[in-house]
Amino acid sequence: MVSTRAEKKSESKIATEHGGNGAKAEKKLRESNVLPMQRRASARIQAKQKAADELIACQKEEVVEEKEKCNDVEVKTNKRSRKSRDEESVAEGEAVPEPPKKKLVACPKRGVENDERKVESENVVGVSAEKSDSAKVKEAIRLFNKHYLHFVQEEEKRCGKAEAERKASKKDSKKASKSKKDSKSDKGGTPPEDTKSTAKRPDLKAISKMMENNEILHSQKRIGNIPGIEVGHQFYSRAEMVAVGFHSHWLNGIDYMGVCYAKTYSNYEFPVAVAIVLSGMYEDDLDNAEDIVYTGQGGHNLTGDRRQIRDQKLERGNLALKNCVEQCVPVRVVRGHGSSSSYSGKVYTYDGLYKVVNYWVEKGISGFTVYKFRLRRLEGQPTLTTNQVYFTNGRVPQSVAEIRGLVCEDITRGQEDMPIPATNLVDDPTVPPTGFTYLKSVKVAKNVKLPMNATGCKCKGICSDPTTCECALRNGSDFPYVSRDGGRLVEAKDVVFECGPKCGCGPDCVNRTSQKGLRYRLEVFRTVKKGWAVRSWDFIPSGAPVCEYTGILARTEDMDSVLENNYIFEIDCLQTIKGLGGRERRSQSEAFSANILDKYDDQGSESVPEYCIDAGSTGNIARFINHCCEPNLFVQCVLSTHNDLKFARVMLFAADNIPPLQELTYDYGYALDSVLGSDGKIKQMPCYCGAPGCRKRLF
Repeated sequence: MVSTRAEKKSESKIATEHGGNGAKAEKKLRESNVLPMQRRASARIQAKQKAADELIACQKEEVVEEKEKCNDVEVKTNKRSRKSRDEESVAEGEAVPEPPKKKLVACPKRGVENDERKVESENVVGVSAEKSDSAKVKEAIRLFNKHYLHFVQEEEKRCGKAEAERKASKKDSKKASKSKKDSKSDKGGTPPEDTKSTAKRPDLKAISKMMENNEILHSQKRIGNIPGIEVGHQFYSRAEMVAVGFHSHWLNGIDYMGVCYAKTYSNYEFPVAVAIVLSGMYEDDLDNAEDIVYTGQGGHNLTGDRRQIRDQKLERGNLALKNCVEQCVPVRVVRGHGSSSSYSGKVYTYDGLYKVVNYWVEKGISGFTVYKFRLRRLEGQPTLTTNQVYFTNGRVPQSVAEIRGLVCEDITRGQEDMPIPATNLVDDPTVPPTGFTYLKSVKVAKNVKLPMNATGCKCKGICSDPTTCECALRNGSDFPYVSRDGGRLVEAKDVVFECGPKCGCGPDCVNRTSQKGLRYRLEVFRTVKKGWAVRSWDFIPSGAPVCEYTGILARTEDMDSVLENNYIFEIDCLQTIKGLGGRERRSQSEAFSANILDKYDDQGSESVPEYCIDAGSTGNIARFINHCCEPNLFVQCVLSTHNDLKFARVMLFAADNIPPLQELTYDYGYALDSVLGSDGKIKQMPCYCGAPGCRKRLF
């Protein structure tokens, strides 16, 4: 399930596929989404932490200053919905996330005046120095998604409780005498709580949580590019930009450094702009890709009709952009476009650094004074990618006729609800995947006997109350999924207990999320060095189930005599929970893990799992998914028909928000130098995943 294995493997269990990452043997996932245990901080790190806290306090002073000076945007709790220049309407009653409440102090002195200075990774919770910049960005966004889904879960609970109370109140009112209160209830009822006025967007709660925990990746604003974020990087909300420190505010269009940065950057006049978001919210904006005419901030009608209602002033962001002209400071430009795939309704693409060439004042379309800024893209950067907002690798085919290199229209032969085509633009002559029989579900070997079906919950329709649902109680008194986007796993767990055949709920229950089959259009395609690989034509949100790993469920010891089998996946759920063989444990609760392991006290002491799934000759789409040192999928063991960890189903879930046509990968979890050949010598296999943090070897 997770982690590497320290033991040596026999050659019969080694996966090799022409020296590439197509190997599918004894797969283990080192779950990169689980944060390491916190260590005691040294005095040096504590000093850096204090400096970061002071900087956050300084940034808070900027926010206070903005509120005092600006009458254009007043974000108040329980006020009407509003729009800014670059964000959709804010739900009624939303609050602006604030930095941690600390004593306001002046920014500390620093001996750094280089615009491209490095921020020490010790300031970031859970980020190790060994990780690449892109891995740190990915980890920060994963942490944001985890917080986001937790708050989605809270909101679903609150709404569910309010709905249940509303129905109960309406039912009681029908039995009560006709009073003024009852008659009001009969006409639709008033919920015990106002479900809208108390709502707050989960993404805003998530970034507030990250600020409180000092989990923002780059809490210090910086000029120029952000390490790990290349041109073409896509954000699925403004909140994601805040989480990685790319743009420090979820609402404002212009992000700038205030006067508190003067002690760090003594050679600049402040304020100075560092990033802008362009999303067509101002009627005077003009976007010609390489050249932009950007309308300054202020005076905008926040109801969303893009019109100016008052004059703009040369202050705050406008003054910051004007200073960029005079000091030749480049700014990051992000473009937002509508997207049904994103929970925010938009996708934001980073299009590189732009120079603010000049600025002027004019009367806008609505007759009010506006500031205009002309920006020109700096040369020597990668090609613009905004025209490919959803992907950068090509165009998603709209029909079979548009598929280039098609060698098989459907490798499943109709077994799945949607066909899975195979393409080959590498080999000459082109050939389709061969040597296997597609199998939608797991097949049990003759000498393996599955446990009896477990007793289920007594819920009706769908499971909604985690305090009474027996399946939810097995998960630690909570449901592991949220219903958003068809069901998403909130976070990786030791094991997920789903509802099964003896439960009273129906097939639409959210706690059956992994049992609903493929929901995304997948494609098998040929690569140059890694053999066959898999990608999706659809956007896949983090936490969504992608597929199950199927094949023949067999005893691991029976595989010892099988040579050249490249597709053995050992079911090590029990060993992972116990932390055997160097595996990394997921659960933070010792009591929860102990409760799961109660009946396994005298079993599973060996680090080698008792059972495995053999997809060598029989399997599904999962057998083609390659290894990557920085993967976008993770492995999750799931139990539904029974509660025996040794026979858990092996599911692959999305660890990130995955754009269309990005290859799907997970970490096989081999420990380096852990595999021995038939001659007893250490066997090595190169890794061709291409990730920035690639270990260069699969094992």
